[in-house]
Amino acid sequence: MSGSIAGRWLKSEGTVKLRACDENIKKTLALVENMLTLANEGDAVREDTGCGVLYGMLRDSAYKLQKLAEAERDRHRAKGWWN
Repeated sequence: MSGSIAGRWLKSEGTVKLRACDENIKKTLALVENMLTLANEGDAVREDTGCGVLYGMLRDSAYKLQKLAEAERDRHRAKGWWN
């Protein structure tokens, strides 16, 4: 990755917070939580097997994304990037 240091960090009121790449990992983990909530809510009120397949795939995709995002977060922590 190239670019200036300023481009890699998010700033708030003059203080450095999370790196932009770390912020996107946090957003991905939040998205995963929303996906899991939707899958559970949809599964609870579904009326046919097609919806069951849809929400099952949504849940499965969420868990796969969660595993990848958590592994990436752990790598960033090991590098000392994650606050």
